[in-house]
Amino acid sequence: MKILHLETSSRNCSVAISDGDELLCLCEEVSDNYKQSESLHQFVQWTLEGAKITLKDLDAVSLGKGPGSYTGLRIGSSSAKGFCYGLGIPLIAVNSLETMVEPFLDQGYDFIIPLIDARRMEVYSAVFEGFSGNLLVDTEAKILDENSFAEFQGKKVLFVGDGAAKASEILQKIEADFNAKIFPSAKYLVKEAARKFENKEFEDVAYFEPFYLKEFQGVKMKKSEK
Repeated sequence: MKILHLETSSRNCSVAISDGDELLCLCEEVSDNYKQSESLHQFVQWTLEGAKITLKDLDAVSLGKGPGSYTGLRIGSSSAKGFCYGLGIPLIAVNSLETMVEPFLDQGYDFIIPLIDARRMEVYSAVFEGFSGNLLVDTEAKILDENSFAEFQGKKVLFVGDGAAKASEILQKIEADFNAKIFPSAKYLVKEAARKFENKEFEDVAYFEPFYLKEFQGVKMKKSEK
């Protein structure tokens, strides 16, 4: 069961190859400039070489489906669908917030809350149980204020993701740990993708769309700029 994993929902352009639930090779880079368009296919080539396989050896492609960067998700989705069409293999999609939870399970936290920066005071968030990783609160776009997540006061909570930086400055009513250096990563798609492959939980390649959560908001140009 050799699977190519793509995660492009954040500033981390991340590609991995696995065999079953074993990680064979990983290539990723965090950049403020969102280098998915420049780096993604080069990373795919490098991971294939590192795993000593070719595209024809792949059994499926898994994708971090978002939420996150609109452009990053479009690039990752288009690439994943292209590989699946060309190779005749299935597409597996995993919520990108789930990939941020796995490294911290069973470390004494009651709740793990990934936060992806969505500009200004907004974040994409979900709430997971700290031992099992079970999803408790569905993914949502949330405006942070001093009362956000106050219901977890008195519990041991970990906030992870680049949105945790601004959360640490705003959340005054809850004692928690904050780790802003964690990004969605292809290496954390491996276990869930293997499970979905075994259960044949595949996406319809023709109609699949990333989990944008919000509509794309472009920047309007002034008349003088047109």
